[in-house]
Amino acid sequence: MAKLRKILLIDDDRQQQRLMQEMVKNFGSGPFELEEAKTYEEGLKKLLSGKYAACLLDYHLADRDGLTLLREARIAECVTPAIVFTADDSEEVDIAAMEAGAADYLVKGTLTPRQLERSLRYALKLEDSLAQLRQLALRDELTRLFNRREFQRILAEEWDRSVRFQRPFSLVMVDIDHFKRINDTHGHQTGDEVLRHVASLLAGQVRNVDRVARYGGEEFALMMVETDRKGAIGGMQRLGLLLAETPCVLPVTDLTIEVTLSAGVATSLEDAGSASELVAAADKALYAAKAGGRNRIVTTDGTAYRYTVS
Repeated sequence: MAKLRKILLIDDDRQQQRLMQEMVKNFGSGPFELEEAKTYEEGLKKLLSGKYAACLLDYHLADRDGLTLLREARIAECVTPAIVFTADDSEEVDIAAMEAGAADYLVKGTLTPRQLERSLRYALKLEDSLAQLRQLALRDELTRLFNRREFQRILAEEWDRSVRFQRPFSLVMVDIDHFKRINDTHGHQTGDEVLRHVASLLAGQVRNVDRVARYGGEEFALMMVETDRKGAIGGMQRLGLLLAETPCVLPVTDLTIEVTLSAGVATSLEDAGSASELVAAADKALYAAKAGGRNRIVTTDGTAYRYTVS
């Protein structure tokens, strides 16, 4: 059964609202559900809620401009596709609607259910394609974790929040031990499987509020929100123990690879004065973990911890 898609209609004309409802009922396929907003303010609030698959927007809303509403929504980073409709069949309005971010522009007097359905389906398909592109821009292709650029953006936001509310968070830089040896011995495809294995374990075990990224090569970054140094050490110890209990198994080649991690921990408010300094501090601790023999956690004060939980 096809998933029900909610469509938001922003229009202050009752007759036009009834007409749109009838058109949606006469669509050749579906299912769609039309919800209404009768004012500029109500429409903007509902549109920004993110609950709708698409929006049908009247060009004129009492003494307000529907395109202004659309621009406000786009400034607020709303990506819901919008179809603008109006009685004005001028090229100027058409261009203005597209420049405001509309997916399509329809003229009321000539509008049919088939035209509306076709426009709506085109807008939804276009948005699906754009959503996939946005995901590709944010995610590492191999592991599906956040990529380095997106992680740095999230880190900057979390740093500002930490400083504002004086609540710590911890950054852990993690490196797969002897990864080059895995590639040289078993090949890069096996190395890719090991990266996916570690990424899946890290992403599957952290809390929903935490963030994990592939920072580069065999290096990962974990942001543990509302977590001090002690909490970050404990969290990494549990992750390291779980990894030791679940080696990377490749059924096709009947190969099992034991994987260990080196980790460096730095905590906001005590280990750095900025987000970039926090990364540098965690990286320095990671280097110390690798130089000290690998398969361990090191904090910014140089203390090393093994993967055991007391």
